[in-house]
Amino acid sequence: MPATPPPSLTQKGPIATFQSRRVRQILLIVLVTLLFSLIKGLFYGNWLTNVVLTIATAIMALAYWLAYRDYTQLAAAIMLGSVCLMLSLLAAINEGARDEALLAYPVILIFAGMVGNRRLYFSLFALMVLTVIGMAVVNLNGIYINRLAPPGLNAYIDLLVVLSVTAFSISILVADLRRAMTELGAENERVLQSQQQIEFLANHDALTGLPNRTLARDRFSLICANAQRHQQLAALLFLDLDNFKTINDSLGHDAGDELLCEVAKRLLHSTRAVDTVCRQGGDEFLILVSEASDSDAVAALVSKIMTRLLQPYRITGMEITVTCSLGIALYSEDGTDFDTLLKNADTAMYSAKAAGRNGFRFFDAEMNAMVNDHLQLIVGMRQALQRNEFQLHYQPKFDLQSGRLYGAEALLRWLHPERGLIPPNTFIPIAEASGIIVEIGAWVLQEACRQTAQWRQAGYENWVISVNLSPVQFRRDNIAATVQSALWNSALPAAALELELTESLLINDSANVSASLGQLRDLGVGLAIDDFGTGYSNLGYLKRFDVQCLKIDQSFVRKLCENSQDYAIVRAIIQMAQSLKIDTVAEGIEDAATLAQLTALGCTGGQGYHWSPALPAEQFLAFAERSKG
Repeated sequence: MPATPPPSLTQKGPIATFQSRRVRQILLIVLVTLLFSLIKGLFYGNWLTNVVLTIATAIMALAYWLAYRDYTQLAAAIMLGSVCLMLSLLAAINEGARDEALLAYPVILIFAGMVGNRRLYFSLFALMVLTVIGMAVVNLNGIYINRLAPPGLNAYIDLLVVLSVTAFSISILVADLRRAMTELGAENERVLQSQQQIEFLANHDALTGLPNRTLARDRFSLICANAQRHQQLAALLFLDLDNFKTINDSLGHDAGDELLCEVAKRLLHSTRAVDTVCRQGGDEFLILVSEASDSDAVAALVSKIMTRLLQPYRITGMEITVTCSLGIALYSEDGTDFDTLLKNADTAMYSAKAAGRNGFRFFDAEMNAMVNDHLQLIVGMRQALQRNEFQLHYQPKFDLQSGRLYGAEALLRWLHPERGLIPPNTFIPIAEASGIIVEIGAWVLQEACRQTAQWRQAGYENWVISVNLSPVQFRRDNIAATVQSALWNSALPAAALELELTESLLINDSANVSASLGQLRDLGVGLAIDDFGTGYSNLGYLKRFDVQCLKIDQSFVRKLCENSQDYAIVRAIIQMAQSLKIDTVAEGIEDAATLAQLTALGCTGGQGYHWSPALPAEQFLAFAERSKG
């Protein structure tokens, strides 16, 4: 391991470099001065003065050598100490307190302050004081009296030398002070700019330069105070771009950032000077409306904003059209503080999105109650999974040609401890919107497979269970792994599980959906299209995805015997399925006449209240036992 070099030989900082340069400069000045004085002393001085000057010159040469070896502090101490001793000695042996050598004392102290430390500075000062006191004592007591020689050329030369060295030293000090003041001023300016930048970033959005939520809160309090004082209306608008994520993902984040900046510019040009445009985050913007006469004036401003935003954008060489959804909360009708109004405007914005996007909504209390109810249901569903509040009911499925019960469709039910039985159409859309449907769907698969495996062990080995899958499970979950886990844990054969998919999922065919369906086919499970006939596409996906069953939507089945159009649709579906060798299952069979028509048309299977509603597992098994007879 290499030895660590001494501190004096390591890389120096800017202060140490400055001091080293100054010490060498001062040493050079002192050496030149001493040599000049020594040469002059050979002609005008006495031998004792020449000896002192010679010794001092040799010591200065040593100090100069040490300074170049980067022993700066040692060189400075030797130089200043030697010069102080030399001047004190010369003054003592020559003219004492009147000797021109004492004029250099202040210069020594200046240099000590520049390149030395506090200990060296006060040591030199103490030496100077003691020298003056000593000369005073010996002169006043007659021990040794310094004689004042008549002024000659030598005295004037010494005086000029001392004045020159002093002037040069002061010029160095002043230059250093000016440089330090300039650098300090520049540093203060940099610090001020940094503080201003930090303040700006703390209150503004870094991408668009718009005020952020923090500044919006402060400004809105002023807007509300002004509205209250002048009996005017204030409003908070919550704007969210429609389908921004699609643009961001397809064109890239740089294009998305460019679009957000363009939107910010248009918002600024669409609003008034008294209004404030802020960026909430992502693709969300807040607009603080001030000095509005009534809600119609706010609506007019909103219409202007939406019209302006609807104009095409030129992003990365492409023309893009973007719409937005906007919610409006009024002060003080919808709240008196920023947080309440922000929440209510957010609620109104989501209502506008639910209504089809590219629109705006004013907040109302009923809307808030609906949102609160949704939030309670989301929290309740998470708790329901932990508390086993979900149940599966099973609706019997019959072979229409033989009349045999061959399986069931598993339907989810939620028995809430306080609200009782909550209908699926109430909580399932909320579960899909919140994403919790992924966890619920996994539980449904596990429970349906477990129960079916138990029934098959009890003697119903040919039963097939149908389970509905949400499109959200395809987008957010590894659905094939979830299905495989359910089959593995229950030891249920894959052929005994049929997965019902929505037609919209297959119509919006994507690489992820295709890959997931391929994995499900490889597992050996059956695939059925639920609510067939309600989609909006050609039927090419039936061939692509190897579907085994079409479930005819109950909206066509219920009036099969009364409505000729429904009859024609059902017949066309059955005939098409027969041509493709695909089974058909009719939903919503409620009477014998409908059953007879479907059987005559060649429908494969059916389910509905004609046989039974969906039943809990125990009641379903009892129903199956009765159906045997």
